[in-house]
Amino acid sequence: MIRDLPRQRSYLAVPATSERFLGKASQSAADAIFIDLEDAVVADAKDSARDRAIGAIDQMDWGTRLVCVRVNGLETAWGCRDVMEIASRAKRIDRLLLAKCEGADQVHAADVMIRAAEQALRRERPLQIEALIESARGVVNADAIAGASDRMAALVFGAGDYQVDMGGVGAPARWDYALARIANAARAHGLAPIDSPYIDFADAAGFERLARRAAEEGFEGKMCIHPSQISLANAAFTPAPGQVDWANRALELMAAGAKEGRGAVRGPRGEMLDLMHEKMARRILARAG
Repeated sequence: MIRDLPRQRSYLAVPATSERFLGKASQSAADAIFIDLEDAVVADAKDSARDRAIGAIDQMDWGTRLVCVRVNGLETAWGCRDVMEIASRAKRIDRLLLAKCEGADQVHAADVMIRAAEQALRRERPLQIEALIESARGVVNADAIAGASDRMAALVFGAGDYQVDMGGVGAPARWDYALARIANAARAHGLAPIDSPYIDFADAAGFERLARRAAEEGFEGKMCIHPSQISLANAAFTPAPGQVDWANRALELMAAGAKEGRGAVRGPRGEMLDLMHEKMARRILARAG
């Protein structure tokens, strides 16, 4: 199921504890921002970080960027309160990202809490949910998670914790099964699949390689842990000029063939074009726009 989705090519992580980083993020070239209350915040600072995040959401100018908060796991001492406080107090927030999401039950619980809490605010649109898939159980249940609520908007892969859960050590492996399962579950339910962050932000080539691989496998974007990764992500998930030229020419040739009663024509590279290629060309142009 392909549908129009908000741009989320670059998904920048920002710790809720840093007002300076929050300010920089609001002026960055990232398509989307997630303010982190989970891994980037120590236990003693969880409550103050939540208040800081809520203040930043409504007081800073985020422009047209998608703004999300990664809440603590619902089974922790802070997760449920994160959901209730943010849903009832932060008016500008677009989405909540559920950390360590392993099943539809967690999405259902968040949905109920949001529905109850957001009655205190008059929102222009419902608060949406993203699920961070970062365990073997989460990958296995990706389809159920994706279809658990009409608030669901994205599935996000967390390779670091997934690697630990799988017993992996050393350099990250190619998690082809997890990537394919998450991408397919997201697309089947009309959600955006978002790829995992790349921790070594000094390795631009490594980030670019994995971002382009994710784009080829159907992902909409990639998490960024440093501003230097934003332009790389935006480029990886934007069609290249050569793809745009091919798409425009393919549509011209298909239109000319249709006038002659032909559903298949020879393409700009000598390939055979049919209705599938027309859909692909329109998809490329939509993403480029």
